[in-house]
Amino acid sequence: MTDLGSFLSANPWAVALLKIAVVIGCMLGVIAYTVLAERRICAFIQDRLGPNRVGPFGLFQPIADGMKFLFKENVLPAHVNKLYYILAPTIAMIPALLAFAVIPFGSRLHGEPMVIADLNVGVLWVFSIASLGVYGIVLAGWASNSKYPFLGGIRSSAQMISYEIAMGMSVIGVFMLVGSLNLTRVVEYQSGLWLFFKQPLGFLIFMVAAFAETNRLPFDLPESEQELVSGYHTEYGSMKFALFFLAEYANLITASALMVTLFFGGWQAPFFDLSRLSPCVAGVLHIICFAFKMLIFMLLFIWTRWMLPRFRYDQLMDLGWKVFVPLALLNILITGLVIAFQT
Repeated sequence: MTDLGSFLSANPWAVALLKIAVVIGCMLGVIAYTVLAERRICAFIQDRLGPNRVGPFGLFQPIADGMKFLFKENVLPAHVNKLYYILAPTIAMIPALLAFAVIPFGSRLHGEPMVIADLNVGVLWVFSIASLGVYGIVLAGWASNSKYPFLGGIRSSAQMISYEIAMGMSVIGVFMLVGSLNLTRVVEYQSGLWLFFKQPLGFLIFMVAAFAETNRLPFDLPESEQELVSGYHTEYGSMKFALFFLAEYANLITASALMVTLFFGGWQAPFFDLSRLSPCVAGVLHIICFAFKMLIFMLLFIWTRWMLPRFRYDQLMDLGWKVFVPLALLNILITGLVIAFQT
């Protein structure tokens, strides 16, 4: 262990690679069991059982699902634009994983900050990378050379552009208060009082925009099955479809982590000062606290999907442009006035 510690301390690149491997491995595992949790919660809401046959309590169901996708026939329709048709699922998946790189999931463990890249412009990284995900969906709709996927891709591009504006403006109040775009500084600022209590309107706008950005009900217009069969991924199957599926849940996890980081104190535990404990114990408890808060928001995403009806497309766009953009501007104005009066 001493030799390993010496090697890691002497080679920062090895620490970075280890963090990347752990974060990606954990995310893929969480994605798999989030799908299982969604299926079981959906079944509970609809008064049925859900998957419970594969392994104890159905816990091996994600493994069975993964094997099913791997062994499905990999069909390449003749009418598609083959290059972009194959690239689209990858383009959708990669930004969903990259966005997590700057989110601090703990304080420090053995002196090492629990974040892959502690950038001073971390929030700009998140928004810039997250905005690339729409290219995968638009490419999938266009490359499929079919009217239903094309309509789904166009809907998705309009929806994401609309709600990204509101989402970006909703967090300006947070950074006006903190005075930094670094997400670690944002978490440290909330050691006394979570920013949710100072920015409730900003949080509400951010949360609704996150639902729209992740294409989850009640905002899943790009794949509304009653109108568009399956929307942008109608022509996809086997692992290419699975990548779109995984990207949706990876975005759900990233959105939940962002809400925890920006508005609910990140790794900070309410009512307890964990810094009084030994650094190693405190570091582990900080990670557990962050994961628990993130789990609550992931359950909120799942619960909302199976409890609320879908918006009409005109209602979706009206809500984004006519309600949330003006509210985000109002939130910035109020925050500026409060800061001005306090100084």
